[in-house]
Amino acid sequence: MSMRTRAGALTALTVAALAAGTILTAPAGAAPRAASPKFLSASELPPHPSSSWTAGPVTEGFPEGLGSCVSTEGVPSYDYRHREFRTDLDTSAVQLTVVADTATLAKALAKHYDDLIRTCADRIEQNDPDVEAEGRDYGTLPVEEGARVRGLHTETSWGATDISLLSVGRDGRTVTVVSWGQMGDFDDAPVAAFKKTTTTAVNKLY
Repeated sequence: MSMRTRAGALTALTVAALAAGTILTAPAGAAPRAASPKFLSASELPPHPSSSWTAGPVTEGFPEGLGSCVSTEGVPSYDYRHREFRTDLDTSAVQLTVVADTATLAKALAKHYDDLIRTCADRIEQNDPDVEAEGRDYGTLPVEEGARVRGLHTETSWGATDISLLSVGRDGRTVTVVSWGQMGDFDDAPVAAFKKTTTTAVNKLY
């Protein structure tokens, strides 16, 4: 989302995401470390009509850009890696990757993240009376072990309006979350292009 919406809602959203976490228990023995998953490049994001994308470095840790709907609360202490993307205008994106110990844990983690995104709009409205939120389900994608795309629109009482697209996908033990956001509403969301980006993100992991 843009900084305008975050100023009014980010704290409430983060607390709500933490409260929605569920415990996912890791097995006693960890699996051997796999090769690091690959990330999207700037050219693989939905094209911006007037500005090119710039990709930041792949960075260790959980990105703040996902903190409004997705959190690390209630899941094992995995090694999180992410890459952030920006345009010259008010549009941004981020990709997160997590390698779980087993495919079963990765499946549960993907569902956990998707559940957090699915319920995010309700949690926003419950925690901040100045924000109206609506979520939309754009369906699943037939890539590797599957992916799902959702949309989230928020509007504050002072008129700030933002649209986000979020997806969760999985390839074996690896889960990836991709988020795109800018000022606007559902009519401004490049859903078809974002689905292509999500498919590329999952296929590109390995």
